[in-house]
Amino acid sequence: MTVREDEVRRPDGSPGIYGVVEKPDFALVLPRWERGFWLVEQFRYPVGRRAWEFPQGSWGAGAGGEQAALARRELAEETGLRAEAMVHLGHLFEAYGYCTQGFDVYLATGLAEGEPDREASEQDMIHRAFTDDEVTAMIRRGEIVDAPSLAALTLYRLAG
Repeated sequence: MTVREDEVRRPDGSPGIYGVVEKPDFALVLPRWERGFWLVEQFRYPVGRRAWEFPQGSWGAGAGGEQAALARRELAEETGLRAEAMVHLGHLFEAYGYCTQGFDVYLATGLAEGEPDREASEQDMIHRAFTDDEVTAMIRRGEIVDAPSLAALTLYRLAG
C-alpha cells in the first residue's frame, strides 16, 4: 500500500491537496450453493469487530496472475471449497473517492468441500453456508457490512 498527497487544481482554479491510497486489486467470490451462499466471518482490526463477508483477497507481495486464478485460490484458502465453474460478474472499485483499489467479482458454482488453508492473519476465520433468506436477514441486522460484499451481491442479483 502506498499513501500519497497530490497537489491539484480544483475546477474553480484554486489549489488543493488530494490524498490517495494505492492498493492492488483483489478478487471477491460469491460461492453459490442451490439455496444460498457460503460466507466467511473474521475479526477486522480497523473497525474492531467481527463480520460476515464473501471470500476475497489479493495476490501477496511479489505474486501475481489472472484474477480468475486469484478468485479460485482465495475461495479454496478461506473456505476449502473448489468450484467447478467460475463466472466473472464485473469489476468495481472499493472506495474510488480516495483509493485506486478495484476488485473483480466472480460467481462460483458446482462447489466441492475440502479443508481451508488459511493465512496466519485468518486464523480466527470461520465459514458457513447460509440460505438467501438468511443472507438478507443478516444484512438487515448489520451482520454483513462489508461494502464490496454488498456490491458483489447486487451484481449477482442484477445478473440473475
